Amino acid sequence: MANNSVSLSSSSSLFPSPLTLPAGGNIRRLFDFRRPLAAVICCRASSSVAFPKKKHWKQGEYPGFTEQSGFKNNKRTPIKNIKKKLDRKSNAKAWVNTITEALSEYIEKKQWVQALEVFEMLKEQPFYQSKESTYMKLLVLLGRCGQPGKAQQLFDTMIEEGLEPTPEFYTALVGAYCRSNVIDKAFAILQRMIDLPYCQPNVYTYSILIKACVDASRFDLVDSLYEQMTERSIVPNTVTQNIVLSGYGRAGKYEEMEKVLLGMLESTDSRPDIWTMNTILSLFGNKGQVEMMERWYEKFCSFGIEPETRTFNILISAYGKKRMYDKMSSVMEYMRKLSFPWTTSTYNNVIEAFSDIGDAKHMEYTFDQMRAEGVKGDTKTFCCLIRGYANAGLFPKVISTVQLAGKLEIPENNSFFSSVIYACAKAEDLLEMERVFKRMKDKGFRPDDTTYTVMAEAYRKEGMTDKVYDLEQEKRMMSASESSDSQGKLELMPT
Repeated sequence: MANNSVSLSSSSSLFPSPLTLPAGGNIRRLFDFRRPLAAVICCRASSSVAFPKKKHWKQGEYPGFTEQSGFKNNKRTPIKNIKKKLDRKSNAKAWVNTITEALSEYIEKKQWVQALEVFEMLKEQPFYQSKESTYMKLLVLLGRCGQPGKAQQLFDTMIEEGLEPTPEFYTALVGAYCRSNVIDKAFAILQRMIDLPYCQPNVYTYSILIKACVDASRFDLVDSLYEQMTERSIVPNTVTQNIVLSGYGRAGKYEEMEKVLLGMLESTDSRPDIWTMNTILSLFGNKGQVEMMERWYEKFCSFGIEPETRTFNILISAYGKKRMYDKMSSVMEYMRKLSFPWTTSTYNNVIEAFSDIGDAKHMEYTFDQMRAEGVKGDTKTFCCLIRGYANAGLFPKVISTVQLAGKLEIPENNSFFSSVIYACAKAEDLLEMERVFKRMKDKGFRPDDTTYTVMAEAYRKEGMTDKVYDLEQEKRMMSASESSDSQGKLELMPT
């Protein structure tokens, strides 16, 4: 294991100059668009960067702050009895407004614990009246936050307070179970809806269930749901079909996917839309099947579907992964001609393309251009930069990039820590790799398979088999813990 050093101050400036594309390249067309497509000069050259073998790592700081705010209630001196009553009424109205605003704020910020606490406070007030809209917002919030048990309790409380259940309420409850992958409970709710004459399931109910089954690769259940819809004269809409299309594509069931797509083309209720187009292009682009992606692009354009910014970002990502920089540049220039903005995702796709091959020069050019145009980077931007500098062997720039992320308060997540661990492994600095790994777990982020694989490979390279064994044991224990937690949640679900 290397134990050399290099001064932190020796790292070069991260932002040397604005982006200037190198000369050379061809003017080419991407493929047969319906309109002429101009190309930009291609950046094909890969920079070769010499780097010192000596390196030394220092821990960076990750600043953060919290703010608390409150309100004060100014007391007023009463003069007459009538004035006392008016003041009490005014103060009560102010209290209602304040607590209602707090509830809305917690719901918007997806802070379900605080939202329920404030809701309980609201229910204790003499002026409280049950509102369907409040219960609906809370049900949706709990579903999105992975709290189906709490959603069920809230639903039962709503019924106890005398509110009539509706298909919308039941559908929200189905969604809560589906988002937590508790499919059996979701089907039980579906059956309850079928048994109630005024709460019959609709296309949205079935779409949510179908998505859960597709995500779990339970295509047999998808078929049974389609049969139920047919029996109940419920026609799948475009959203439903797009969900199934995506599921078949991820599972590699291309024949089934094509059948669904052909059915959409023949239907008047589920015609393909831009989401259909993006789904298909993304599937083939992620699998590196560029020719199929281009063929489907042309088909969708012939159907009259206009591409959007996300469509072009999908194309750019696919071309970047295949190192087809001329076509990648052509799409970007085409976006300019049509006045489509280059978004954070656009730049991330380009930065990632250069990052994968360690082309630090063009990666920096792109990042400089991104900042010059006022486009803010996100966590993925810095993950790509860190990995790119590590692949190029520019380890001092890895340090400065991590420090810059801290200054810009870029949110940390599993991918961010995994990228730093990857860079440490590349630098053969196992001590710093272990420190970052510990910090990752201390901040509540669970390592994934990629993290363990990178660390295990670094240990094997140094012949540290005992460390590899410890990692494997930790990974097994974590998997067992996750399985136990999931089972515990199921047991706690109300029946």
